[in-house]
Amino acid sequence: MTQRIVDRGVRVLRAEREALARAETRLGVDFAKAVGMILKNPGRVLVTGVGKSGHIGAKIASTLTSTGTAATFLHPVDGLHGDLGLVGEQDVAILISKSGESAELVELLDHLKRFGVKIIAITGVPDSTIARHADVVLDAAVDEEACPHDLAPTASTTVALALGDALAVALLEERGFSAEDFARLHPGGALGRRLLTRVSDVMERDALPLLGPSALIREAMVLLAERRGIVVVTDETCHVLGVVTTGDFTRLMERSADPLGTPVRSVMTPSPRLAHASELGSAVVHRMQQHSIVAMPVLDETERVVGVVHLHDLMRAGCG
Repeated sequence: MTQRIVDRGVRVLRAEREALARAETRLGVDFAKAVGMILKNPGRVLVTGVGKSGHIGAKIASTLTSTGTAATFLHPVDGLHGDLGLVGEQDVAILISKSGESAELVELLDHLKRFGVKIIAITGVPDSTIARHADVVLDAAVDEEACPHDLAPTASTTVALALGDALAVALLEERGFSAEDFARLHPGGALGRRLLTRVSDVMERDALPLLGPSALIREAMVLLAERRGIVVVTDETCHVLGVVTTGDFTRLMERSADPLGTPVRSVMTPSPRLAHASELGSAVVHRMQQHSIVAMPVLDETERVVGVVHLHDLMRAGCG
C-alpha cells in the first residue's frame, strides 16, 4: 500500500511538472506585453478569479505586492456589489479562469472595460469570452488535470500560479527591485531579521586585532588567541594589506625554524576577502561560506578598517 500511495504522489508531481514544461514553451510576446502594460500603467494591479482560481489570484496579488508592484485581490462577486469603487482607469486587471467563461468574471469584465482598465487574461481557452475581450492573453492550457478524473483543478492552478510568479519576478527585475527594497517590505519574523541585518550591526568594533607589516608573528599569536583567530595587517592609514589566521600560523610552524620571529608580512594572505559595514549580513555570509572563511575585516566608505565580522556572529543574528 505504501508504494501505491507514493506512486500516486509521483504521478501528480509528474503531471504538474509536464504541464509547466508545456506552458514554458508557449510563453512569448504576450508575456512581454503583459509586463509592459503593468509597467506603463501607474495604478494598481487587480487580480481576480472564482473558486480555486480565486485562491491562486489572492496569492499572485500578495506576491506582486511584496515584490514592488502594488496589487490587490478583487473578488468578482464583491466587485459587483460595491468594491468597484476601488477601481481606477490606470489600473490593470488580471482575470484568472481555466474555461474563460466564468459568469461572474464575464460580468465583472464588462464593468472593468467601462472603467478603461486594461485586461490580462490567464486562461486555458484562448478563444473564450474572457480571452476575446482581454488586451493580453497568457495561455494556461493543460492537457489534463493531475486528478485521475480530470476534474479537480490541479495542474491548471499550478500553471496559473507559475504564470503569476513569472509576472511578479519579471516586474521585479524590470523595476530594479533590490534586496534592500524587499527587506523594507518584510520587516517581521526571521526573514526580516535576515534581510535587515547589516554588517555594522554585528561586527566587532573595539580592540581590533590590527598590526603593521613589520610586526612579528609572536605579537600576532597573542592577538590570534585573544581575538578569535584573525589578525588584520594594515598600513599607517588603516588600509588593509593582508590578514593572518591560525591556519597561516600552523603552516608556518611546519616550514620555519623560527616562526615566532617571522614578520607578519611574510605570512599574511594579501588581498583578502573583505566586507563593508553597510552590506547586508546575508550577502557576507554567502561569501564566507563560498570561500570557507570564518572572519573578515570590515571597511567603511573610505576603505579603512572599522571592524571585524565573524561568521558565527552573523549566523547567530539570523543572517544565514
